[in-house]
Amino acid sequence: MHPSTLPDLRVGHGYDLHRLEAAPPAGNGRPFVLAGVRFDHPVGPVGHSDGDAVYHAVVDALLGALGLPDIGQAFPDTDPTWDGQDSAYFMERAREAVAARGYAVVNLDVTVICERPKLSPAKADMIANIARVLGVSKDRVNLKGKTHEKVDAVGEGRAVEVHVVALLARVAV
Repeated sequence: MHPSTLPDLRVGHGYDLHRLEAAPPAGNGRPFVLAGVRFDHPVGPVGHSDGDAVYHAVVDALLGALGLPDIGQAFPDTDPTWDGQDSAYFMERAREAVAARGYAVVNLDVTVICERPKLSPAKADMIANIARVLGVSKDRVNLKGKTHEKVDAVGEGRAVEVHVVALLARVAV
């Protein structure tokens, strides 16, 4: 098949991991937010922005699909501008980059790995938040919660890990 007859699709993989600690003064943890949902949890992510590992991984998947620099290059943690920033801002910038290059999100597949908190009670809200911020229907977003079977920092509850796969398609004009 000639390359010009292939559909113009792009796949990106995003990944993020945040160490979890108690809130100050006992540690450096921020409130535990995943996909825009705040969880009541004794520890939270250590990060420069709000530490939303789901949103960060989604941003990296979208930027990666476009062949753009990752979230750390676009919004460096050395810049005080991003200290405590709501990660929905980064998602909105990634959404704009996708549209500006003539693409649309076909679907996202998100895997969140943590022992606690359990995500199932908040899963619908998490999906709705991702879909709303990206301007896509909820049926284009899948989210799974997994444990790490008590293995390593994630399994011991000292970290949260997220993987995202994004599929983009060129929009016909």
